[in-house]
Amino acid sequence: MPWLALHLPLLSLEAFCATLPADAAARPVVLLAEHRVHSANAAAAACGIRAGMQRATALALAADLLPAEASPVRDAAALQAVAHAALAFTPAVTLHDTQTVLLDVQASLRLFGGLAALHRRLAAALAPLGHRVQIAAAPTALGAALLAQWWPPPARGDAATPVTGPHADDLAALQALLDDAPVALLGPGRVHGEALQGMGLHRLRDLRALPRDGLARRFGAELLDELDRALGRRPDLRRWVVLPGSFDSRLELFARADSSGQVLHGARVLLARLVAWAQARHARVGAFTLRMRHERQRQAAVPATELQIALAEPSLDVAHLQLLLRERLAHVVLAAPTLELQLHCSRLVAGEAPNGELFPTPASEAEGLARLLERLRARLGDDQVQRLVAVADHRPEQASRAVPAQAAGAAASPRAAARSSSAAAAVAAMGSALPLHRPAWLLPEPLPLAERDTLPLLQGRALQLLSGPERIETGWWDGEPAARDYFIAQADDASLVWVWRRRLPGAAGEVQWFLQGRFG
Repeated sequence: MPWLALHLPLLSLEAFCATLPADAAARPVVLLAEHRVHSANAAAAACGIRAGMQRATALALAADLLPAEASPVRDAAALQAVAHAALAFTPAVTLHDTQTVLLDVQASLRLFGGLAALHRRLAAALAPLGHRVQIAAAPTALGAALLAQWWPPPARGDAATPVTGPHADDLAALQALLDDAPVALLGPGRVHGEALQGMGLHRLRDLRALPRDGLARRFGAELLDELDRALGRRPDLRRWVVLPGSFDSRLELFARADSSGQVLHGARVLLARLVAWAQARHARVGAFTLRMRHERQRQAAVPATELQIALAEPSLDVAHLQLLLRERLAHVVLAAPTLELQLHCSRLVAGEAPNGELFPTPASEAEGLARLLERLRARLGDDQVQRLVAVADHRPEQASRAVPAQAAGAAASPRAAARSSSAAAAVAAMGSALPLHRPAWLLPEPLPLAERDTLPLLQGRALQLLSGPERIETGWWDGEPAARDYFIAQADDASLVWVWRRRLPGAAGEVQWFLQGRFG
């Protein structure tokens, strides 16, 4: 069974309804083509609306009907996302028609542990796209496509539940299954449907029972050619889907998006497609850009709004990407209602995501910290979330500086990465990181302390010097010299503080002791 077929009978309707609010999607919805019903959802079918019905008739049957035009461009974008999801399992993926994707999985069965395991993995990858999928397997590409389209019959409804069809292990089993298929399943069979029905040819077995020469003269060679390709009697050449080097997908919103919540609802579809593309490239998303095209205001064009999301830890989690986008959108004021969304991504990090762990490890804890930083940056802005890096200077107030936390991430910008590299070089020049006997909490400015009997006083009580002095004499080259003796002292409440005294005596009455920081 080298071929798998993924048939999406409700693709066009699902691609449209994905951008609708929940209350609108629950109404009767139909897609129109040339003023006739092209497809209808379950609510519309319950009102008696069927494919091929006139638009006016459908509106008469359902007063709250939501009609929209079918869009081949929208359907092609949705089908492309399904093909990208399939490319994560095999490089041999081809499009059969506007609703069916074919996979040559002969070399993938052993890798994924057999057909059943491959089905489960494939269904999990397709689930975020929100489509009903009918899956069938056969030794020929066209045979698998026909089985997926015919059995089981397309069910009414919008639930994205994969349905497993028949599996033909060999050509004989495939022929036995297709014998009961209707003649209209073949392309030429639909063209000559009335003539075939008039001759009593309803099933494919009826075609095989007739002389081939007579059928070819009456209906053309295309009918038998397609049947032979389905049964493996003739070669079936296919053109493979080529994965683009960067992701770029557009989505037109049915209703104007006046709030960030409505924009996020539409962006969810694009994020699912982005993850499918990244999985096909066996990589994780490092950054992406959402572009919002707005409605014209007073006959003047409104500039598009762009949001750039950079991840500290590359991810394939749709929910996490959506969370980061929600945080950024919460601080965006839309200049005008949004009509169209565009998602672009060209920054990927090669390699699969790390495996899940039963017990926390330093790696998993670091990943949790990275996700927390991502959320804070998305909510507060990149420059508002900072971290400390060491600087080659012995003066405590200048031994570190704050830089954006993005510099620590894998997706940091080149400028941030350069700052991080220079900080690392400074630490290496010092020979070690900040001394462990220095407190992490330093006062913005040293606090002058009174003294009694040469001992510093804190809140009127003498401090007990526990260790020191640590002598620092530096800064003569930049005009801010420091000549100090540092001590670790204990206060009455048993807390530890860091104090220093001038090494050289100053003028009479000049303060000699200062509080530099506190130990946690």
